[in-house]
Order: sequence, then C-alpha cells, then structure tokens
Amino acid sequence: MEGLQEKPDAEAALPSAGVPQDFDALKAVILERKTQLPKRLRQVAAYALDQPDEIAFGTAASIAAAADVQPSTLVRFAQHFGFEGFSSLQQIFRARLRERNPGYEERLRALGDNGHSRGESGAIFNGFVAAAHRSLDNIAGSVDPAAFEQAVDLLAKADTIFLIAKRRSYPISGYMAYAFGKLKIRYQMVGTAAGVDDDILALAGRRDAAFAVSFSPYTSESIHQARLLAGRKVPVVSLTDSAFSPLVESSKIWFEIVEADHAGFRSLSASMAFAMALTVAVAEKRQRGWPVPDME
Repeated sequence: MEGLQEKPDAEAALPSAGVPQDFDALKAVILERKTQLPKRLRQVAAYALDQPDEIAFGTAASIAAAADVQPSTLVRFAQHFGFEGFSSLQQIFRARLRERNPGYEERLRALGDNGHSRGESGAIFNGFVAAAHRSLDNIAGSVDPAAFEQAVDLLAKADTIFLIAKRRSYPISGYMAYAFGKLKIRYQMVGTAAGVDDDILALAGRRDAAFAVSFSPYTSESIHQARLLAGRKVPVVSLTDSAFSPLVESSKIWFEIVEADHAGFRSLSASMAFAMALTVAVAEKRQRGWPVPDME
C-alpha cells in the first residue's frame, strides 16, 4: 500500500484563502467538478459526501480502506481542491461537526450507560429512537428552503404526479399516494403487480411531474424509470441519500437525506417527515392559487 506523501499532523492548519473554507463550500466545488474527476478521486468524493463524519474522525488508513483507494489518493484528492495535504482537508470536516448542534450522539452513547441497556428489547427501542432523533436533527439543516419551495411549485402545477419508489423507499410513495388521494390530488403509482409500469409511464406528459425515491443500494428499475421520464421532458423531483446518486442526473430538483442507523438498520424517520411536508405543502399551494386540473 502506498504511503502518504505528507507528514501527519493532527493540528494541521485550515486551508488558506482561495480554497474551500467550510464544508458547504467544499461540497459545492466537489459537485461542480464531479464529472471531471478521475475514477479514484470520484470514489473519494462520493465517500466524503456520503460519510463526512468518518472523514472527520477516521485515520488515513481507515478512510482509504473504506473508500477502496490507496492512502496516497486521499492526498491527491485534497491537493486537487487546493489543500496542502489530507490533514488540512480533514479540518474542514471536523469544523463541520463542531458547528452542528450537539446532543444526539451523546444520547445514543448514553444508552449503554443507563439501566435501559440491561434489557435487550429496551436497548433496541431506545437505540432506534435515538437514531430517529439524529436523522430529524440533521434534516433541519440539510434541506434548502428555496429548493423545497421550487419542488412544491413544480408538483403543485402538475396534472398528475407519478410516484416512483421500490423496496425500502416504497413506504414513502405509499404514504404520499394515500395522502394525495385524501387531498384530491391526482397521482399515479408506478409499480403494479400486473407488470404494466412501462404502459403507465407512457401516459406521462410535459404537464405532469414525477417524484422519485431511491437510497443506496439504488434500485435500477427506479433509476431507469426516472431517466425515462426525464428524457420525455417530464420534470422529476427526487429524494436520495447522496450527491452521487444516479437519480441526481435525471432530476430537475433533488434532495439528499441520510438517515442515521442503529446496529446497521436505517429507518425512514427523516424521509417520511420530508414526504409529509412536501405532500401537504403541495396541497396547500394548489388551494392557494395554482389552477387545479379537471378531475373529470
């Protein structure tokens, strides 16, 4: 395994002017350049945006192993974005953690120190509750209000909203279908036991819109369906868990939500909150002014 070409320094200085000064700026630059990055640097970029906490706390060796690259690739990645070395890049990720509201990580760790840990079922319950808290805490700062408003506008003026989701994502579209039905908003679930998904998608036109959901490991069928609609000029709003998700390229507007996990199991706490907010906001927007398509 190649060695790092920098002297390890846990207290490396933050980057100088001219390079990203905080995590949001770094993320914006990575997304801007992601299609031009070499394969290995693209792997590091995807890992960095998907697992920023691991970048903050991990060692060069552990991060390289998790991203499936050589440690020297981390240095090349840092230098590609103007940093002197990987240690100075890592400070950006550590600063991000210091700026976040503390509390939920401590709560989860505390579960092992109190009486609840003595009962296995109680520990599992509390673990999932704590993970749900962390997910909801994170989503509050990760959804851009302007982008959310644009998504609401786009879906509110659609004749029909096509809902695309499979596997773990399916409960999200299932809830939205139920709510849209109660709110008298025309929708179409893409996914039937009869296997006529392509026929359903053929009904979509430019006056319609789609909402697609897929989380890693991404469902190829959902990715294909979103790409098919986008190719036919049907605007797609998507919910996913990474800026490197294959859903992004097909989406007019996309949102990234990373759910916290407990013992490797991820719930849908933040994703369902997002779906509920989006559904009700679309209904409220239509009630306030968008012309409602003739339902006859």
